[in-house]
Amino acid sequence: MYKSVSIIILLFIVAVSTSGQTQNAGKTGKYTIEVSVLRDKIAGAWIGQMIGNMYGLPHENKYITAPGAENWPYGYSKSLDKLKKYEGAFSDDDTDVEYMYLLQMRKFGPEPSYAQLRDAWMYHIRDRVWLANRGALGLMHFGYTPPFTGSRQLNPHWYQIDPQLINEIWAVTAPGMVNYAASKSDWAARITSDDWGVEPTILYGAMYAAAFFESDINTLIHIGLNELPEDGRFASTVKEMIALYEKYPSDWKASWKEMAKKYYVDEPDMTKTIWNANLNGACAILAMLYGGGDFQRTLDLSCAMGFDADNQAATIAGLMGIINGMKGLPENLYLPVEGWKTPFNDQYINITRYDLPDAKISAIIDQTLKSTIDLVVLKGGNMHTKAGKEVLTINADAAFNPPLEFCLGPLPFLETGKTVTYEFYTDANKSYNWTLVSGTLPEGLTFSKGKITGIPLVAGNSKITLQLDNGKDKISREFNLLVRGINIAPLADTILANVRTLNTKVLDSCWYTFGKSMYAKEVDVINDGKTTGAGSVFYSLAAKTKIPKVDYYGYGWETAQKISMLALHTGCLEEFGGWFTSLNVQYLNEAGQWIPVENISFVPALPETDVVFYQPHFVEYIISFKTVETKAIRIIGDAKIQDHWNKYTKQVSGFTSVTELSVYH
Repeated sequence: MYKSVSIIILLFIVAVSTSGQTQNAGKTGKYTIEVSVLRDKIAGAWIGQMIGNMYGLPHENKYITAPGAENWPYGYSKSLDKLKKYEGAFSDDDTDVEYMYLLQMRKFGPEPSYAQLRDAWMYHIRDRVWLANRGALGLMHFGYTPPFTGSRQLNPHWYQIDPQLINEIWAVTAPGMVNYAASKSDWAARITSDDWGVEPTILYGAMYAAAFFESDINTLIHIGLNELPEDGRFASTVKEMIALYEKYPSDWKASWKEMAKKYYVDEPDMTKTIWNANLNGACAILAMLYGGGDFQRTLDLSCAMGFDADNQAATIAGLMGIINGMKGLPENLYLPVEGWKTPFNDQYINITRYDLPDAKISAIIDQTLKSTIDLVVLKGGNMHTKAGKEVLTINADAAFNPPLEFCLGPLPFLETGKTVTYEFYTDANKSYNWTLVSGTLPEGLTFSKGKITGIPLVAGNSKITLQLDNGKDKISREFNLLVRGINIAPLADTILANVRTLNTKVLDSCWYTFGKSMYAKEVDVINDGKTTGAGSVFYSLAAKTKIPKVDYYGYGWETAQKISMLALHTGCLEEFGGWFTSLNVQYLNEAGQWIPVENISFVPALPETDVVFYQPHFVEYIISFKTVETKAIRIIGDAKIQDHWNKYTKQVSGFTSVTELSVYH
């Protein structure tokens, strides 16, 4: 997907590198770097990110309609009190996930798998995540693995900023390995995001890797641009930011105005947020161009560009830390408290993640250095001694090959009489060999090279075992395939619901994070067959009073129906609610009474807790039970009453989010 940096560019980068730090090893795509210099640049990356994160926090989401004032330097402002409180640097989402990833590299090796990273997410991350990160975490607890956790079909925040701020570690540990770093950053970004939402992460990955051997910001931006999909949205955005800089070389605010209008004011409704990945990526490019390589000016510009400013500040400061090493970082920024003798008092204090240990910053740097050396050697490099100094030779042409693993997401939607084409593989494992090793496919279907095709003929369940191999290693996994009968929900004469119309005034008063066109106005969308996109989601938002609330959805028919299965497809969720805390099924008996259906089963099981971070967007629960004959059936349960920091949102009643409720004989 990504173009390799040409040998000519590689040779140019090496030729202009600082003498004594790197050495051209000939026309073989190799670099050399003294280990002491490598450690210093890794230190610059970590300390730089910490500086940018804490410096930028007071400006987060602060400048939207206009950029920040040019009363520079901004200084640490209110972050200084927290630095003093914790007697060192404190964790935030710009550094804590990367630290967590580093620990997985030390535990599993320099190329941990999606499954291993997913386990780390579910153990260490229990709160303080938002947008795409929160969406991914909920899908992980539902049972999915990346890249499905970042899929635009499942994670409605796929286009947000999240991956840009948590994935620099993959490039910090891949010095000079530009294509490797770009590809691995793309792979990791898909844990939370998709499509053009991952593209700024790719650019940063390439820039970080190249920065070990290149110091010019403009050259680095073009190296990053070279790794982006040519027809991708962010490649076009980067080129436009370069053109704006050339148009207004001494007026960054004029560039900001045009950038903000196009990528925020005029952004399409479904992706218009202050956290949009493309928008914030554009801010970073402008900050780097107008910063001109000066650390303090670039840092202040990163904040002044606004929107989710602390993330740009952290990423760019880390990049400049690699370029210049510790000597290029202003001492007053890493020694902001009187009496500190080492950067941030050599303390990294965890205040954000469950059971993530506090650490000496120097120890984090040393661990990163070890993982870097491990990876470089794994990818064809080597360690040797020259003139009494340890030197690392790097294979700049190294390629990233994703670990061998099954990626788990929605299984094929199989309905009798309807043609299906379903691929078990994703971009992460499609190049490997797929084999059906046991079990019988549903009648009417065939399997070849990871793909199921055909027309299922008979409703029921079938278990199959698939094998995945890369020519060396083999793994296998069992899958249960459900073939459904005909969905009779569209044939219903009546849709049953306690709330039939979305209260748009209440919604408008809330802190919601999706485009307004996502929300359907009427409940009748729950049997239209549409599960994603504009107009697909019904919210049972009603009065603005915080009271216990029971929601129900169902159908009625003029003639009795035999029913043994329902399928509830949930919609997108908000920080302030959208999910059931309990759920049951009732049917109408001949006397007109609602009777509970007994012995119902949920596949998968409902979330083990009603905590917001465990709730998945856009998933389906299959609800099975002994056949009942009835003219009406419904699901019913308690809607979550979720506290929220926004004073208006706090007053909203509980509500549930539904896209489809299907019914089967």
